[in-house]
Amino acid sequence: MSKVYFTDLVSDSKDDNFSSRVKRLYNEASDGVAFEDNELVALKLHFGEKGIDTFLRPVRVAPIVESVKDSGGKPFLADSNTLYKGSRSNAVDHHMTAQENGWVRPVIDAPVVIADGLHGNEFYSVEVDGKHFDEVKIGAAFYQAEQIFAVSHFKGHGMTGFGGALKNLGMGCASRAGKLMQHYDVKPEVNIDECIGCGECEIWCPENAIEVEEYAEIDYDECIGCGECRIVCPEGAIEVKDSSSEEGIQEKIAEFAYGALKERQQKAVHFNYVMDVTPECDCPPWRKEPMVPDIGVVASKDPVALDQASFDLVKEAEGEDYKGDEDKFLAEHDVDGTHQLRHAEEIGLGEREYEVIDINE
Repeated sequence: MSKVYFTDLVSDSKDDNFSSRVKRLYNEASDGVAFEDNELVALKLHFGEKGIDTFLRPVRVAPIVESVKDSGGKPFLADSNTLYKGSRSNAVDHHMTAQENGWVRPVIDAPVVIADGLHGNEFYSVEVDGKHFDEVKIGAAFYQAEQIFAVSHFKGHGMTGFGGALKNLGMGCASRAGKLMQHYDVKPEVNIDECIGCGECEIWCPENAIEVEEYAEIDYDECIGCGECRIVCPEGAIEVKDSSSEEGIQEKIAEFAYGALKERQQKAVHFNYVMDVTPECDCPPWRKEPMVPDIGVVASKDPVALDQASFDLVKEAEGEDYKGDEDKFLAEHDVDGTHQLRHAEEIGLGEREYEVIDINE
């Protein structure tokens, strides 16, 4: 049984503020592990798309940077480039977006590194011997780092139900070629009765595979299955109807996460910030209302247990439009996001059974 450490967000003194609690989470979860010879530690983050404000704030990650330094490590802030059109599809735009969203000194004292290079084609192949892949393509800087910490904003996701540590590691550490490997079998479909012909999907499609006249039409010869059209559609008119496709991409994400962490789990500590739990991910450049009130932060050396605990916290919480003890992600997206946890456990990435330790008790 894995240990998952938890803190809520309420305090009444400067000695027990948010920063000090995150540092205590790190100290408890890391079990006093020290880094040697200035080991390079990649903090795997999502810097937020330009125009969104529910991404994980830099000031909330700064205590982890300080804790890694205090433990002898040399941290850097890292992500890889996106498949879809937007403000993070190449390293130049990605850096500029990170700066605009506050990932700069003195807010946070660590440099930003775009892990798969200028155009997303710098990677290493890692053997995984999985159900879908014999090897996965991991961004070069992630592969070269001595350690990787997933520092994740836990929230919903249209294709995987929810996104936490596994999604952050699996899709986020992959190079562009690796992302294509994961999306290969995904085929979005347009409900023409719901489509209003706004053209948002056409704008965001990285392959120009969508044309909009009266309604959106997808050229499947050009479609790469990235699913961005589904995420940005304001009417929910684009769906992935094949459940095997939804399960398949979750399994592929788990196998990529396994590859990203291979031989790097001994000192790793992963964090999920269960705050601003929006229905969608941090890729669309807009904000949706959170599904539940802010809950807290959880940390663990086991990314599977961490995501399971985060899922359970959200499930148990009551929201304005949701009951307690309800799978809110399933209700929102009709996708069982726990499949990624099952497959991750099966391939040895961690275990779903966990013990929660509240550091404030």
